[in-house]
Amino acid sequence: MVLKTLSEELKGSTYPGRGIVVGRSADGRSAVAAYFIMGRSENSRNRVFVPDGEGIRTQAFDPSKMKDPSLIIYAPVRVLGTNTIITNGDQTDTICQGLKDGKTFGEALRSRTFEPDAPNYTPRISALIDIRGGEYEYKMNILKSADGDPSSCERFNFSYENPKAGEGHFLHTYLSDGDPLPSFEGEPARVTVSGGIDAFTDLVWENLNEENKVSLFVRFIEIGTGRYETRIVNKLDSSSFESRS
Repeated sequence: MVLKTLSEELKGSTYPGRGIVVGRSADGRSAVAAYFIMGRSENSRNRVFVPDGEGIRTQAFDPSKMKDPSLIIYAPVRVLGTNTIITNGDQTDTICQGLKDGKTFGEALRSRTFEPDAPNYTPRISALIDIRGGEYEYKMNILKSADGDPSSCERFNFSYENPKAGEGHFLHTYLSDGDPLPSFEGEPARVTVSGGIDAFTDLVWENLNEENKVSLFVRFIEIGTGRYETRIVNKLDSSSFESRS
């Protein structure tokens, strides 16, 4: 698969929807994760990311303007032992419970399908970062309708062992803007991962469509120690969040 520049991939669509990037830092020391959300409606844009334990959750910026919390208020990031789980919906908790029950990442998601938001049937996208004993691997998953047919769910799993430094994979919900929105197709794009956490955060945020971007989460996790740094950027909140474990 051709290695693509992440900035160009992000700029390539005005509305990729929600997106997950997972990879390895250029110096090889850290697992890198990013999750962003975008919105076209006032309800979708009226959100911010806030810390929630070791993870994050979405929250209404102005509660008085929240019309329908279903599908847009959830915990995108959870940490369970050596695992960091990142998703675009409440399947984060499905994966957490599945892992606790001894299921694999893919098995845990067998109980879920795409979102029930006809006519888009937004894909559910998920990622699992696993760091243990100085070893690093990650998995990605997408659940989508068969070309917009809600009677059929297509399930795709991707695994990446010992990922290469300076590279990652980018999975998002939509190919582009549209009505209905066209679902993502193919494998996660192989993309460049460059710079430290602040430079990487800036790269992702600055290359998302200015009108549609809403919030961004970025985390660098040291593969040797499990310690991590986090950045959160919200369009509706000028203050940014930084933390270090």
